[in-house]
Amino acid sequence: MRNFLAIIFLAIVLVSCGKETLPKPAPYLKLQYPEATYKKIESGVPFTFEMSNQAKINFKNNYWASIEYLQLKATVHITYRPVNNNLGQILKEVEKLTFEHTIKADAINAVPYENLQKRVFAKLYNIEGSVATNIQFRATDSVKHVLSGALYFYAKPNYDSIVPAIKYIEKDIIHLIETLEWKN
Repeated sequence: MRNFLAIIFLAIVLVSCGKETLPKPAPYLKLQYPEATYKKIESGVPFTFEMSNQAKINFKNNYWASIEYLQLKATVHITYRPVNNNLGQILKEVEKLTFEHTIKADAINAVPYENLQKRVFAKLYNIEGSVATNIQFRATDSVKHVLSGALYFYAKPNYDSIVPAIKYIEKDIIHLIETLEWKN
C-alpha cells in the first residue's frame, strides 16, 4: 500500500511539473484621445490664440478665461494682466505661484518659448508629482501684456493616473502659446 501511494504521489509530481507557470504582467490602461483640431479664439480681449475643439472656453469680465475639458474633468484657468510699469512684479507673482508646488513636486521643468515676430515670450512649467496643478505657463510681450495659465483636474492629484491626460492637454497649451498674438 505504501508503494502504491508513493507511486501515485510521484506520478502527480511528475505530471504537475510539466509547464513552468509565470505570473501575468500587470495590465496597463491604454487611453486614446481624439486627434486635436484647433479653432481661433477672437473675443473682446486684447489677445487671440487657437484652442482645441475638444474644449470649451468661458471668458470673464476682466479678460480672464477658463478652458474646460469636460470629458477629462480638467480646466485651464487663464489670467490676463495689463502691464503698467510693473512687469517685473507681475512675473514674480506668477513664478511664485508656480514654485509654491516645490514642497510636493518631484521636479519642476521650465521650457522657454520665444517668437520675436509676434513679440511673444513665454515659459511653460511642467510640474511633476501629485500636485494641484501640473502645467503652468506665462506669456508676455514684455511691454503691455501678461497672460498666465494653470491646468487643474477635478480629482485628487495622483500623478501616475493622470499623466496621459496631462500630456494630451500639454500639447494644446503649447499650441495655444505658439498661436498667441497680442492686439494693440
